[in-house]
Formats: sequence, C-alpha cells, structure tokens
Amino acid sequence: MDQETIAAIATPVGSGGIGIVRISGSDALAIAGRIFTPRKSCADAMSPETPSENRVLSLESHRLYLGTITDPDNQWILDEVLLAIMRAPRSYTREDCVEIQAHSGAVVLKAILGVVLRQGARLADPGEFTMRAFLNGRIDLTQAEAVTDIIHAKTERALADATTQIQGHFKATIEGLHSIIKEALTEIEAGIDFPEEVGDTVDIPRLNLKLRAQVIDPLRDILNHYREGHVFRDGLQLALIGRTNVGKSSLMNRLLKKDRVIVTETPGTTRDAVDDLMSIRGIPVVVTDTAGIRNSSDAIEKIGMERTRHIMDHADLVLFVIDASEPIRRDETELIERLSVKSIILVFNKIDLVSGRPDTRLPDNLRFVPRVNTSALYNQGIDTLKDLIAETAVGGAPVDAQNALIPNLRHQLAIQQAVNELESGCAAAGDHAPMEMVAIHLREALSATGSILGITATEDVLDDIFSKFCIGK
Repeated sequence: MDQETIAAIATPVGSGGIGIVRISGSDALAIAGRIFTPRKSCADAMSPETPSENRVLSLESHRLYLGTITDPDNQWILDEVLLAIMRAPRSYTREDCVEIQAHSGAVVLKAILGVVLRQGARLADPGEFTMRAFLNGRIDLTQAEAVTDIIHAKTERALADATTQIQGHFKATIEGLHSIIKEALTEIEAGIDFPEEVGDTVDIPRLNLKLRAQVIDPLRDILNHYREGHVFRDGLQLALIGRTNVGKSSLMNRLLKKDRVIVTETPGTTRDAVDDLMSIRGIPVVVTDTAGIRNSSDAIEKIGMERTRHIMDHADLVLFVIDASEPIRRDETELIERLSVKSIILVFNKIDLVSGRPDTRLPDNLRFVPRVNTSALYNQGIDTLKDLIAETAVGGAPVDAQNALIPNLRHQLAIQQAVNELESGCAAAGDHAPMEMVAIHLREALSATGSILGITATEDVLDDIFSKFCIGK
C-alpha cells in the first residue's frame, strides 16, 4: 500500500464556524509539529529541551490543543486553531492522524493546506482516507460504501439505512453466508482430493438442503429487500405527464408545497421540463413537470413535447394527469396503454369542478391501473396520492426501516450471481455431476460474496467505489 502521508480539506468549501484540514500517514505528527505552536499553558507541560518540531510528538492522543499554525517559510501566523492528534491504530485510517480545526474560510483553509503540503504531505485523492481505513482493516467494503451513503443521504430513511450498514449489520450477514459457502466448498474439495478417506462421507443431499435453507433463501430475501427498498437510497424519478391544462403544474406545486412552476389558465404555459427534489414518505423523489402533450405547430413547444416523451420513457414512475371534469379522450387512453408496461398512477385532477361522482371510466384492460382523485387547487387527495406513490415505488410491500438489509446495486448484482451459481451447483450435485463441477460453481459463489466484503474485489472495483467520495473523506 502507498505509505505517503496525505492531506486534504475535510469540510465543505465556504464560510462557516469551523473548517478542518486532515492529515494521515507516518509523517502526520512530524508535519504538524513543524507548523503548530501550542499556547503557553500547553507548552509549559513540555520539556524546555523539546525541539519545536517534536512538540506535537509529546502531546497526548485524542485530546484537543489550542495553538497557532505558522508558515515556516516566513513565520506568518495563519490562524489560531484547535489541533487533535489520533495515534495509530486508534484513528479513522488506523494510521497516525492529525486534524487541524481552523476558522472556516476558503483562503485560510487553502493556506493551511498549502503549508502542510509543502512540509511533505501529498494531496489526498477522493475517498483516499476511507480507502486506507478499508485497506488497513478498520472497515470492510460495505461499511466504506455506507460512508458515502451517509454523506449523500437525502432523507432520514436513507440516513437510517446507511447507518445500519456502517454499524456492520449487512457485513455480519454476508460474512456468515460467505462462511457457510466456504465450509461446503471445503468439504467437497476434501472429497475430491482425498476420495478414499472422505469421499464417501460427503452427504450431497444434506449439503444441498443446507445451502438452500441457510444461504440461498437468505440471499433471496436480501434481493427482495433491494427491489422493495433501493428507492430509499437511490431515489425515484417521478414524471407528471398529460395533455395541456389538466393541472400538472398546480399538482407539482402542491406536492412540493411551494410555487415552483408558473401556473396560468393559458394552455401550453409549461414549455420545458421543470424538476425539483422532495421527500415522499422517506423516499427521495425528483419530480418533473413536463410540457403538455398536444398537436402544435410551434417549434419551441414541439421541442418541449419531445423532451416530455424522453422523460416519460426514462421515469421510474409516471403520474398521468387527467382532467376529471372532461370525458377521457381517445389519445389519452392510447398513451396510457403505451405507458401501462411501466409503473403508472392515473391522477384524475380538478374533481372540485365535478358535481357528483367523476366519470373515470377506462377500457377494461386499464381498469386495474392504480388511480386517485385530486384537486390540486383545494389540496384534496394529495396525501392519498403520496401514499400511493410510496406504495407503488416499493412494490406494495412495506419495508422494515430498522431491520431490512437493503443492498446497493453492486451488492445486488453480486448476490444475484451468488444465487445463480449456488442454484447451478445444487442442481449439478443433484444430477450426480462430477464433484469438480459442483466445486466450480461454489467457488464462483464464494468469489461473489467475497467481492461484496472486499475480499475478492478487483482494483478497478475499488477505484470505482472510492472515486465517488469527496476529497477529504
């Protein structure tokens, strides 16, 4: 592993109360000693013979010290700071670490970082601190990924899922399943290598039952949790689709609880897509209002409708908005039929203009499409719509926020590969195939679960994961 000492600004750029410069590596304490001067009360506790650059080396770990940062090249004092040292292995990276807590301003933090780099540190790559924590064995790969999930969480539910993962619950589950696969593979390989001694003792039916009950079924449960709950992490792309003047923009404003989109009685007011971020029942949602679909000779409006079709095709969920005060048109039912292959909710808006029960009759093949009646103007049916959006997003199945293990896409693909290989291995064993063939499938399954934990992850996979981090984390 690269043992260079690294440094970076660990807090967002901008003005604030505190900004942090983080240093990690074998020279972290020495670099801090050359630029940090403790206040007199701290210095009095040191031996008078202690060289200035070794002052930090005599400080206690995991305590804050008040002092100043000085540029050795010109003896300018850059800032009064609090300095914390964390000696290996009791640090985030399991290396010697120093954190300089300065006043948060772009100029002062860059000045302090510049001094640190001139003293021998290297600017850290994105995610390099967390990568070192992983490579040094402090966390596994699932916990490292949870760090960035926490940073990018857009709802409390997404934060709860990431916190569960960083505490190691997902890691412990995968480690247990990985261990069972390894035990089964060891038993089979022993039968292959020493057929006279143990060949007859390999109980294939028992191994099959064990792998199905203790590994395959739990892995399938995790896959189900991904299908039900990944939207809490990854978010939902929600598109408002419909012809002009059915109230799409009013509905979007009502969902967002703010006037995000211009609303007029003139058809075609919205000519381009407008999106915004919101939370619906804990799900981060990017909701997009689109130009109304209609025949038009206006060049700009045509471009807007072309974008509408693109958004419609790529949305996770479509709210097809219909004016409940008017009969459903043929072109609307044709478009609904086209959209029925994906997740769609029919929203019969403007029910405030309808006396009695609105006419929401649809062709028989569309009668099972989820629907809701709303009045965006008077805030009627909006909570029901939000409930239906959340229910549709998770496939109608409630997800236990505290106990569900919800993997990310990388985990999901690896788990699916493990399940496929285990199913193939069990089938081969049941068909009395050579044990070498069964062992090949189990090795592939073991490699798949190992890749989740980082045991068998390739360098390219690691680079891809940690490149998503910000510099300083």
